[in-house]
Amino acid sequence: MTNKKPVWSLYLIKTAHRKIYTGISTDVKRRFQEHQDGGRLAAKFLRGKGPLSLEFFTKVGDRSEASRLEYRIKNLTRTEKEKIISGELSIPDL
Repeated sequence: MTNKKPVWSLYLIKTAHRKIYTGISTDVKRRFQEHQDGGRLAAKFLRGKGPLSLEFFTKVGDRSEASRLEYRIKNLTRTEKEKIISGELSIPDL
């Protein structure tokens, strides 16, 4: 029996007012739906700021790697985040 660890992903969500939210999850589709629903599981930053759009996501690895990448991306400028979304800047370049 193997103890397979979940693969973590990083995602970027854009709000109706063009703010960009960065998060991590093992199930991006489920997590995005939680944000969309706006309930207690949604990030406070995103509540009431819909409609939301999932602009970017990528598989990262384990939780530690995902958290480190999330921290780096949260410290980028809006322009740099937009470049990640458009594909002009890739994650390995960070």
